[in-house]
Amino acid sequence: MTTRGTLYTVSAPSGAGKTSLVKALIDNTNAIQVSVSHTTRAMRPGEQDGINYHFVSQAAFLAMLEQTAFLEHAQVFDNFYGTSKQWVEDTLASGMDVILEIDWQGAQQIRKLLPETVGIFILPPSQATLRQRLTNRGQDEQAIIDRRMRDAKNEIEHYVESDYLIINDDFAVALAEFKAIITAERLKLGKQQNRHQTLLTSLLS
Repeated sequence: MTTRGTLYTVSAPSGAGKTSLVKALIDNTNAIQVSVSHTTRAMRPGEQDGINYHFVSQAAFLAMLEQTAFLEHAQVFDNFYGTSKQWVEDTLASGMDVILEIDWQGAQQIRKLLPETVGIFILPPSQATLRQRLTNRGQDEQAIIDRRMRDAKNEIEHYVESDYLIINDDFAVALAEFKAIITAERLKLGKQQNRHQTLLTSLLS
């Protein structure tokens, strides 16, 4: 019997290093995938459709919304983001863990629908570091960076709704902590019982 995968939500203020940590985790951990969200925002340099996001028009996104095709959706700044309900269900049923990189609004929606979801929040070590990381990306104008800094406080206030909290000061340490969370969840009694039914039966016979 296939052990159902675990669904994780990973949230953070823009610039905290969430995407880099998730990518490093996926590259070094088996049986886990990151969900590719649909979005109406413009593609950034270096991004690819279907890999970073499914880039769609606002009209197409709203049509999918009417068809209840999203597990969760949210408006972030001036853009819409959504997670495919069918893809998540099929992937979890296959035994794969799934990571959703979403803001606190999306995480709230997921928890209401799937209370067993594990929430992880990533924070920067300081406001100064957050601003520096946003600036060093070289992707946004100063006005956008200032707006992201203003909105960061509202995002950070929701860290208390998560199950785990990672402070991304030293990347290697933060990644090790991230991996530890995944390992701990996989070793929970219920999953281990399901995974090792034959062994447990033989040990008790």
